Order: sequence, then structure tokens, then C-alpha cells
Amino acid sequence: MKRKLIRDIRHDEFIQATLKATYAKGFHAVTMSEIARQVGATAASINYYFGSKEQLMVATMRHLLIMLSQAHRTRLATAQTPKDRLRALIEANFDEALFTPEHCSFWVQFWAAAPYSDSLARLQRINQARVASHFRHELKQLAPAHIRRAIERMLQSYMDGVWLNVAQNERPITATHARQESRALLDLVLSQAHSPRG
Repeated sequence: MKRKLIRDIRHDEFIQATLKATYAKGFHAVTMSEIARQVGATAASINYYFGSKEQLMVATMRHLLIMLSQAHRTRLATAQTPKDRLRALIEANFDEALFTPEHCSFWVQFWAAAPYSDSLARLQRINQARVASHFRHELKQLAPAHIRRAIERMLQSYMDGVWLNVAQNERPITATHARQESRALLDLVLSQAHSPRG
């Protein structure tokens, strides 16, 4: 087993500290000193490992996106049909390891800040393109062409809305409940897609 380098350990510590501190203080308000204090370090250490607060935030979001990608791959491994694969894409967002108040809060605040930063916006575009590609690929086999985009927006809005509710502490919802709701929504949307009015 490969030993973890000190640099990688510190990197992970700072990312976990960023999630905690951002949840407590807010994306824009939290300082590098407050983040560093959580791991017994100094703000200079963040500059050493990441270069800036913004790059630390980008690294933290990349960490969450990797978690999401891993959850998606795990669920895809047992998916047999286009609907199963679409469900896997949605339910990965509500994986127990990822779907926590701290993660939801950071996720929502990061994307809210993205339009005002080139590096944050670049990451947002990459993520949006990836999700849209997955949705389009599976929906080709599940819904008529003229309503696929509407279904994609509806499902994305559900996922974003649940994360926003949790980030704002407006709705106590477990990962299991979120997945159950998402399945019900997907069943409803796809059943309507093939109705006479669909």
C-alpha cells in the first residue's frame, strides 16, 4: 500500500477544515486564518499549499466533485438499463458520504460565487457540461426529443433545490429520503413523457 505523503495529508486536512469553516462562517466571510486555525496551522500554510484562498476553494470543490463521480461510478456498476443509469446519476447526488449539511452549504455557496470568478466559473462549466452529457445520453432512450431538455432541467432543478434546502437548514431530509423522492419524481416524469400530451 502506497504511503500518503505529508503534503497530501495536509492538503486533505485543509480541505476538511475549509468545509467546516465555510459552513460556520460563510464562503466570502471566512478567512484563511480561520480555516488554518482548525488544523493548527497558519494562513501562510494555505498560501504554501494552494496559492490563495480562491484556489483552496477550487480544490475543495474538486474534492466534492470527485466524491460525486465516485458515487456515480459505484451506482453505475449495477445499473442495467437507461433508466437505471439515469437514476444512478441522480441518486449519486444523495450518497450518504456526500449529502451532508456541510457539503451542501459549500456546494451552494461555491456555485453562487462562480459567476464572479474565472477559475470558479470554469469549474462550473465543466461540471454542467458533464452532467448535461450524461442526462442527454440516457434520455435519448427514454423520452421523445422535443421534451428531453425540459426533463433534464426539471431533474436538475430538483437536485439543486434539495441541496439548497439542506444548505439553508430549511428542510431536514436524509439521503435515503432524497433518493426515494428522486425515484418517485423520475417515475412520474418518464411516465408523463409518453402520455398522449407528452
